[in-house]
Amino acid sequence: MIRLSLAALLLGSALPAMAQPASQPSVPRSAGTPYAARTLPDRIMLTPAADPSRGMAVSFRTDIAQSASEAQIAISVDGPTLEEKATTVTGPAGVAKDSANGPALYHQIRFTDLTPDTVYAYRLKGSAGWSEWLQFRTAATQAKPFRFLYLGDIQNGILTYASRVIRQAFHANGGIELVLHAGDLAAQRDDLDHDDEWGEFNQAGGYNWSIVPQLPATGNHEYIDVTLPNGQESRTLGPYFPLQFALPDNGAPGVGTTYFVDYQGVRFIVMDGTSAIDLGTMAQQTRWLDQTLASSKATWNVVLFHQPVFTCARPDDTPEIKAAWQPVFESRKVDLVLQGHDHCYSRLTSEAGRAASAEARADGAVQGPVYLVSVTGSKMYGLNDRARTQPDKTAEATELYQIVDVAGDRLTFRTYTASGKLYDGFNLHKRADGNHLTDTTEPTIAQRTCTGNVGPDGGKCVARAK
Repeated sequence: MIRLSLAALLLGSALPAMAQPASQPSVPRSAGTPYAARTLPDRIMLTPAADPSRGMAVSFRTDIAQSASEAQIAISVDGPTLEEKATTVTGPAGVAKDSANGPALYHQIRFTDLTPDTVYAYRLKGSAGWSEWLQFRTAATQAKPFRFLYLGDIQNGILTYASRVIRQAFHANGGIELVLHAGDLAAQRDDLDHDDEWGEFNQAGGYNWSIVPQLPATGNHEYIDVTLPNGQESRTLGPYFPLQFALPDNGAPGVGTTYFVDYQGVRFIVMDGTSAIDLGTMAQQTRWLDQTLASSKATWNVVLFHQPVFTCARPDDTPEIKAAWQPVFESRKVDLVLQGHDHCYSRLTSEAGRAASAEARADGAVQGPVYLVSVTGSKMYGLNDRARTQPDKTAEATELYQIVDVAGDRLTFRTYTASGKLYDGFNLHKRADGNHLTDTTEPTIAQRTCTGNVGPDGGKCVARAK
């Protein structure tokens, strides 16, 4: 008999309204209220527990008539009889949130005591009835081959441009079991009313967000500017991120946006660069990072955060993060460091530069952490001077997604453009002495950079200097 324990998680009392007053017409709005809460659940987001072989969580939104957080879940069967053995669970009322699209209630439910490597189906209750049945598979308890998708900043042109990249990734690459987001999922301070932005984010990913576990990092645009009682300016996490994602509670002390997940031979560690740099949590995050890597029994260790150690657009590297975290990555032999923020593409295997890196590989040298920066949305920055010689591969004015396959002691990394063309790729082989990197032998398209005012697609260059 499978025991299913589900606890609804509330995130506090009602949050302040985000509607823009008439005196602030400069904040763009979608026409009408396209993202008003409906009588059926929407914004359904699946996230893993720290042990995704035993637990998952789901966040969703309803109209204000559906105050109870309610779900049904069952081990999936192959005929239309899921409800016969489904367990119905109710929890405390959802969290109220008002916005430019009207009032809504946000709900979070955690699924625990699940069976490893098993397909489950679940559905969620709205005021007019149940959602469709949605399926996910729990992770295996041991290392097992799997595929994950890594996305850089979605942030701008979310529905207009980024949606096609996300959909191309899922359309062309079956078997994606996790999605990693390197922060700035929405602009939160720029393009649209905040609720419109998160509505676009959910529409862009569609049902994929509800059946594939999501691992999001926070970027600077997940935060909003605030003025403290003493008049100083600071930042606080915006209201939508904690409503949208039910994250594991195993991160750095006092930093709820950090966490780790062990998935079939990979330890994914998620950091918060904005909190570290702007809110004074660098020391506790660095200690936690080191401890979490030291305790890892995984074959592969992947770290995800927003502000890159090595920048491809900004004039200088990120000094605080580089000083605190790079030594930990190097000493603890991290395999991949996945980042965003720079709105360009960079794959860096040696701080000494691409020529030195290629020579070292030719001599059989062990490969240290591979540092990646990528972008999915429409805002683009031009490459800095170092990007011409330091990273192994770069791109500007290009929307991208990354597919990573993990199988035992081999990791395969592929970067694709919005239309599905292979742009970059490498393989890591973990041997007794460490990782060895080889570039893909598959044909890739030409380097994508601007030439003067002309972009890589022959139109204007949309990458602006940072």
